[in-house]
Amino acid sequence: MIAEPTVATIAEAAELLRKGELVAFPTETVYGLGGDATNERAVAAIFEAKGRPQFNPLISHVLDAGQARRYVQWNAVADKLAQRFWPGPLTLVLPRVKNSAIALLATAGLDAAAVRVPSHSVAQGLIRAAGRPIAGPSANRSGAVSPTSAEHVAMSLGDRVKLILDGGPCLVGLESTVLDLTSERPTLLRPGGATREAIEAVIGTVAVSDALPSGDTARKSPGQLKSHYAPGRPVRLNATSVSVDEGLLAFGPNPPAGAMLTYNLSPTGDLGEAAANLFAQLRALDRPGIGRIAVMPIPESGLGLAINDRLRRAAADDGADSGS
Repeated sequence: MIAEPTVATIAEAAELLRKGELVAFPTETVYGLGGDATNERAVAAIFEAKGRPQFNPLISHVLDAGQARRYVQWNAVADKLAQRFWPGPLTLVLPRVKNSAIALLATAGLDAAAVRVPSHSVAQGLIRAAGRPIAGPSANRSGAVSPTSAEHVAMSLGDRVKLILDGGPCLVGLESTVLDLTSERPTLLRPGGATREAIEAVIGTVAVSDALPSGDTARKSPGQLKSHYAPGRPVRLNATSVSVDEGLLAFGPNPPAGAMLTYNLSPTGDLGEAAANLFAQLRALDRPGIGRIAVMPIPESGLGLAINDRLRRAAADDGADSGS
């Protein structure tokens, strides 16, 4: 059921969470499939609803840095980043505190947990009403394009979720950046809504994790599988021309002509606009009659780093998953 977020429906969603049920909720990044992060059965239900590999961890959404300290070991770098980016699209991976209430299944059995503070008012209200951290991967079937509207959630998950809070389209439209703070040097595990440049302006140079874990090895972060965010049609990157059976995901003022259908991420070449439109336009091009989705080149800078990360994974050919 899709519901407008009101005091009453947020309270209903919070009560469902406390009972171990699943609800979908909006964040500034993408819609999350929420479950009580402290309840192993609720976390297991998230994996089941998504068809998600259980070696792929979940991000726990918390109200603020104070609440995060209950579950992870805080440090000075985390404090600097939280002051600059929270609430907002940055996830921090930190060691679990002793006897952390976050379910081990949510952390793929690792001694570290991923936490973030969403800025969306509905997400904030839901966390406050639930009174506990909310595990919230993207609210879609594993491997599919991430949802940026309530309707996307309903199409992907159907009755697997009890309630969908409709907060309108997501403003950022890309999952959060994930930064690993469990070792001496901060490491970027997944680019996202907080740019690497902005992070480095606060804490200095960060390492970038290019190597993806293989097989059933537990990941420290969602978004570390080779193929995900994937539409049903094949994706061709860096297209400078198109054929008549292709749908074109364009960028900038001069897209090539000849595609069966064209959507433009940003006619003015604005990366923020492109990020917000990415998943919705991929979905719009994933339709019968289109043989392949061609994607124009996107600059590898700022939010373009995260956009290209998602597009490369969408173009990969083995099954996987997305995150929030």
